[in-house]
Amino acid sequence: MRDEAPLKAVFFDRDGVLNIDHGYVHDIANFEWVPGAREVISELTAAGVQAIVVTNQAGVARGYYTEETMHALHQAMQDELARTGGRISAFYHCPFHRDAVVEAFRCDDHPDRKPNPGMILRGLSENGLSPEECVLVGDNDTDVEAAQRAGMPGYLFKEANLLEFLKARLGARFPKADA
Repeated sequence: MRDEAPLKAVFFDRDGVLNIDHGYVHDIANFEWVPGAREVISELTAAGVQAIVVTNQAGVARGYYTEETMHALHQAMQDELARTGGRISAFYHCPFHRDAVVEAFRCDDHPDRKPNPGMILRGLSENGLSPEECVLVGDNDTDVEAAQRAGMPGYLFKEANLLEFLKARLGARFPKADA
């Protein structure tokens, strides 16, 4: 039974789940954590559960910012999480989009672009995980669809606090650091 498998990883969409989505967020100066996001990652880390980010990044394809800028933001996120004992195990991003102005990133239906499950499948494989051991939290139906296509549950986050949301959705399956 899927609900009985121990939780080994939570996949998170980034914008709208971990941070407030102000539109094409790429600079730490404009980055604002969703309430409960740092805390949930810290609790997962303390319990030995991986936090993995899977994020469509059309802003790269549209030429609004570079992959290097995005990686710098991800590093700043890691630095801030480290101060509270949290860590994101891996970041996966999809810079491809059908309307890309950057030719290298133009693609009608890239396998990594959610709702396709490519980033999730790569995250499972590269981190030695099975879908039964994981869940995904996203803020769009495309996130949930990608999770389902990868064989794991996907939860649609539209709440005020990410920690409270995930504890409510997972119930007894939410990991305890002393477990």
